Amino acid sequence: MRVIAGSAGGIRLAVSKCGVRPTMDRVKAAIFSSLGDAVVGARVLDLFAGSGSLGIEALSRGASSAVFVEADRQSAEIIQSNLAKTRLKGRIHQQDVFNFLRRASDAEMFNIIFADPPYEKTQDGRHFTAKLLANEALSQLMDASGIFVLEKQPAEALPEMKIWRVTRQKTYGATEVLFLSVDRAISREQPRMDTNQREVLKRLNAASSRHTPKPLRLEKPAVRGSKSAIE
Repeated sequence: MRVIAGSAGGIRLAVSKCGVRPTMDRVKAAIFSSLGDAVVGARVLDLFAGSGSLGIEALSRGASSAVFVEADRQSAEIIQSNLAKTRLKGRIHQQDVFNFLRRASDAEMFNIIFADPPYEKTQDGRHFTAKLLANEALSQLMDASGIFVLEKQPAEALPEMKIWRVTRQKTYGATEVLFLSVDRAISREQPRMDTNQREVLKRLNAASSRHTPKPLRLEKPAVRGSKSAIE
């Protein structure tokens, strides 16, 4: 697997050996061909990041920033290594995606969100696709004109969506790629939290975090200005 284009084009990326299913180069090329110039200057969120391939490709093609969220420790370390190898910068959260979404503040908005979740079901028996598409916190992180790129199995039926609308849908072998945007007619009915409400929520989350293990935080020597420590 490699970076396809941009400042790090041609550089090969390491892949975790712990069951991660990386996006194939052919699929990745098609995704970024569809995104086109929308990547340039974009703030990117890469969920279920795996090796960081999608977020790194975006940075290579001119994205202004990238946040990587990956629960697996070994994969988070590989993202850090791949960022150093490509001399790109990003923020890495070694954390469960849904915990990240629950605690994320809508003060930081993203232009492009990638998600390549596991094909198997979650612990509560739901498909990751359905759980993501029903997650209101995810839509709150999306910029008004933002794009959500979601990968899934072609055989998996789309659930009824109340938040998102599909703008593009394409199948590449065993992978189906959905391009989605927030349905603004519905999102306008979902009031955003004001500053005081966000502060209360932040304090509640801080209080609850004292009773749960903190996610792994690793710090390694910087590589030519790299600031890609795992949080």
